[in-house]
Amino acid sequence: MSFNKITIVGYLGRDPELRYTPQGTALCKMSIAATERRKNVAGEAEEHTTWFRVTVWGRQAELANEYLAKGRQVYVEGRLRIEEYTDREGQKRFSAEVNATDIQFLGQRAESTITTTTEEVATTQQDETTESKNSRKPSKSKRNSEEKMVSIEEDGIPF
Repeated sequence: MSFNKITIVGYLGRDPELRYTPQGTALCKMSIAATERRKNVAGEAEEHTTWFRVTVWGRQAELANEYLAKGRQVYVEGRLRIEEYTDREGQKRFSAEVNATDIQFLGQRAESTITTTTEEVATTQQDETTESKNSRKPSKSKRNSEEKMVSIEEDGIPF
């Protein structure tokens, strides 16, 4: 019996690339950097970054392409394969390839998404306030919100 499993927590080095196989299966390729800090022989702190080329398949590939972007943190589990290739100068190089079996999005969403959500909430609240001012139906709650609600223009705050 053999076992090949790797767990990576790192940051995307570039935006994911989504493609489809001729059979229609989604695949998403991305580069993930995992950095570790350790002390060298002299006792000085050093950073060592390992780059992984990750391939995600199916629905997870589509979701990764939709929600991930360069700089986002991600957790990946999968199978590791080391590929050997020759670079432009003729030197042999090695690449860590990961076929992902599970992926989790870490960190916070992009600010553009948060801004959109905040704008939508503000618009919804403004629409609800306008509707409550225009409607003259009595409130069924314990507090009569229409009578006790004072708009900012009517409260007389001097600033």
